[in-house]
Amino acid sequence: MDNNLPPSKSQRKRQMTELQDMGAELLDLSVHQLAQIELPDNLYDAVIDARQITKFEARRRQLQYIGKLMRTIDPEPIRAQLDLWKNTSDEHKAWLHHIERWRDRLLVDETALNELVGAHPQADIQQLRTLIRNTLRERELNKPPKSYRALFQMLRELMPLKLVE
Repeated sequence: MDNNLPPSKSQRKRQMTELQDMGAELLDLSVHQLAQIELPDNLYDAVIDARQITKFEARRRQLQYIGKLMRTIDPEPIRAQLDLWKNTSDEHKAWLHHIERWRDRLLVDETALNELVGAHPQADIQQLRTLIRNTLRERELNKPPKSYRALFQMLRELMPLKLVE
Protein backbone atom coordinates (compact mmCIF):
# COMPACT_ATOMS: atom_id res chain seq x y z
CA MET A 1 0.00 0.00 0.00
CA ASP A 2 1.04 3.59 -0.55
CA ASN A 3 1.85 5.32 2.72
CA ASN A 4 1.56 8.77 1.13
CA LEU A 5 -2.23 8.67 1.01
CA PRO A 6 -4.05 11.40 2.93
CA PRO A 7 -6.07 10.36 5.98
CA SER A 8 -9.49 8.89 5.26
CA LYS A 9 -12.62 10.93 5.76
CA SER A 10 -13.44 8.91 8.87
CA GLN A 11 -9.97 9.54 10.31
CA ARG A 12 -10.28 13.28 9.65
CA LYS A 13 -13.68 13.30 11.38
CA ARG A 14 -12.24 11.49 14.40
CA GLN A 15 -9.41 14.02 14.60
CA MET A 16 -11.85 16.93 14.35
CA THR A 17 -14.06 15.42 17.07
CA GLU A 18 -11.03 14.95 19.34
CA LEU A 19 -10.06 18.59 18.86
CA GLN A 20 -13.63 19.70 19.54
CA ASP A 21 -13.68 17.59 22.72
CA MET A 22 -10.39 19.15 23.80
CA GLY A 23 -11.94 22.56 23.18
CA ALA A 24 -14.89 21.56 25.37
CA GLU A 25 -12.44 20.68 28.14
CA LEU A 26 -11.09 24.23 27.92
CA LEU A 27 -14.53 25.52 28.92
CA ASP A 28 -14.17 23.86 32.33
CA LEU A 29 -10.88 25.62 33.14
CA SER A 30 -10.61 28.71 35.29
CA VAL A 31 -9.51 32.01 33.75
CA HIS A 32 -6.17 31.59 35.55
CA GLN A 33 -5.65 28.13 34.00
CA LEU A 34 -6.63 29.42 30.56
CA ALA A 35 -4.02 32.14 30.92
CA GLN A 36 -1.36 29.51 31.65
CA ILE A 37 -2.05 27.82 28.31
CA GLU A 38 -0.78 30.01 25.52
CA LEU A 39 -3.89 30.14 23.36
CA PRO A 40 -4.19 32.37 20.32
CA ASP A 41 -6.41 35.38 21.03
CA ASN A 42 -9.23 34.24 18.74
CA LEU A 43 -9.37 30.79 20.43
CA TYR A 44 -9.23 32.32 23.91
CA ASP A 45 -12.09 34.69 23.01
CA ALA A 46 -14.13 31.81 21.54
CA VAL A 47 -13.72 29.79 24.76
CA ILE A 48 -14.75 32.76 26.91
CA ASP A 49 -17.76 33.38 24.65
CA ALA A 50 -18.81 29.72 24.78
CA ARG A 51 -18.97 29.84 28.58
CA GLN A 52 -21.66 32.51 28.40
CA ILE A 53 -23.84 30.66 25.87
CA THR A 54 -26.69 28.74 27.47
CA LYS A 55 -28.77 27.63 24.48
CA PHE A 56 -27.91 24.06 23.46
CA GLU A 57 -27.69 24.55 19.70
CA ALA A 58 -25.76 27.82 19.97
CA ARG A 59 -23.30 26.20 22.36
CA ARG A 60 -22.89 23.22 20.02
CA ARG A 61 -22.09 25.55 17.11
CA GLN A 62 -19.63 27.49 19.26
CA LEU A 63 -17.90 24.21 20.20
CA GLN A 64 -17.65 23.36 16.50
CA TYR A 65 -16.09 26.76 15.91
CA ILE A 66 -13.60 26.13 18.72
CA GLY A 67 -12.76 22.78 17.12
CA LYS A 68 -12.19 24.55 13.81
CA LEU A 69 -9.84 27.03 15.49
CA MET A 70 -8.03 24.15 17.22
CA ARG A 71 -7.20 22.66 13.80
CA THR A 72 -5.08 25.71 13.00
CA ILE A 73 -2.76 25.31 16.00
CA ASP A 74 -0.57 22.57 17.50
CA PRO A 75 -2.85 20.92 20.09
CA GLU A 76 -0.13 18.88 21.84
CA PRO A 77 0.96 21.56 24.38
CA ILE A 78 -2.70 22.07 25.30
CA ARG A 79 -3.28 18.30 25.63
CA ALA A 80 -0.16 17.94 27.79
CA GLN A 81 -1.29 20.72 30.13
CA LEU A 82 -4.83 19.35 30.38
CA ASP A 83 -3.46 15.88 31.15
CA LEU A 84 -1.22 17.35 33.82
CA TRP A 85 -4.15 19.12 35.45
CA LYS A 86 -6.25 15.97 35.26
CA ASN A 87 -3.35 14.03 36.78
CA THR A 88 -3.27 11.59 33.92
CA SER A 89 0.28 12.15 32.77
CA ASP A 90 2.44 9.03 32.57
CA GLU A 91 4.85 10.47 35.12
CA HIS A 92 2.04 11.08 37.59
CA LYS A 93 0.61 7.59 37.06
CA ALA A 94 4.06 6.07 37.63
CA TRP A 95 4.37 8.08 40.85
CA LEU A 96 0.99 6.84 42.12
CA HIS A 97 1.90 3.24 41.26
CA HIS A 98 5.20 3.69 43.10
CA ILE A 99 3.31 4.81 46.22
CA GLU A 100 0.86 1.91 45.92
CA ARG A 101 3.75 -0.56 45.69
CA TRP A 102 5.28 0.94 48.84
CA ARG A 103 1.97 0.72 50.67
CA ASP A 104 1.52 -2.93 49.69
CA ARG A 105 5.10 -3.69 50.66
CA LEU A 106 4.65 -2.08 54.07
CA LEU A 107 1.68 -4.34 54.72
CA VAL A 108 3.51 -7.60 53.95
CA ASP A 109 7.20 -6.94 54.66
CA GLU A 110 8.26 -5.89 58.16
CA THR A 111 11.68 -4.67 56.94
CA ALA A 112 10.06 -2.26 54.47
CA LEU A 113 9.24 0.24 57.22
CA ASN A 114 12.89 0.55 58.25
CA GLU A 115 13.88 0.95 54.61
CA LEU A 116 11.25 3.65 54.10
CA VAL A 117 12.36 5.57 57.19
CA GLY A 118 15.99 5.26 56.04
CA ALA A 119 15.09 6.81 52.69
CA HIS A 120 12.76 9.41 54.24
CA PRO A 121 14.03 10.34 57.73
CA GLN A 122 11.31 12.98 58.12
CA ALA A 123 8.68 10.20 58.26
CA ASP A 124 6.68 9.78 61.46
CA ILE A 125 7.48 6.13 62.19
CA GLN A 126 4.93 5.88 65.01
CA GLN A 127 2.08 7.11 62.84
CA LEU A 128 3.16 4.77 60.02
CA ARG A 129 3.17 1.79 62.41
CA THR A 130 -0.28 2.73 63.68
CA LEU A 131 -1.69 3.03 60.15
CA ILE A 132 -0.15 -0.30 59.12
CA ARG A 133 -1.55 -2.04 62.22
CA ASN A 134 -5.01 -0.47 61.70
CA THR A 135 -5.02 -1.41 58.02
CA LEU A 136 -4.27 -5.03 58.81
CA ARG A 137 -6.98 -5.05 61.48
CA GLU A 138 -9.49 -3.51 59.02
CA ARG A 139 -8.74 -6.29 56.55
CA GLU A 140 -9.24 -9.01 59.16
CA LEU A 141 -12.58 -7.57 60.25
CA ASN A 142 -13.74 -6.72 56.67
CA LYS A 143 -14.16 -3.07 57.59
CA PRO A 144 -13.96 -0.11 55.17
CA PRO A 145 -10.34 0.70 54.22
CA LYS A 146 -10.07 4.00 56.11
CA SER A 147 -6.52 3.41 57.39
CA TYR A 148 -5.49 1.91 54.05
CA ARG A 149 -6.37 5.21 52.37
CA ALA A 150 -4.78 7.24 55.15
CA LEU A 151 -1.56 5.25 54.72
CA PHE A 152 -1.59 6.07 51.02
CA GLN A 153 -2.10 9.78 51.73
CA MET A 154 0.74 9.80 54.23
CA LEU A 155 3.07 8.11 51.72
CA ARG A 156 1.94 10.56 49.06
CA GLU A 157 2.96 13.50 51.25
CA LEU A 158 6.20 11.77 52.16
CA MET A 159 7.29 11.03 48.59
CA PRO A 160 6.96 14.09 46.36
CA LEU A 161 6.44 13.55 42.63
CA LYS A 162 9.81 14.91 41.58
CA LEU A 163 11.75 12.25 43.56
CA VAL A 164 10.18 9.24 41.83
CA GLU A 165 12.13 7.83 38.91
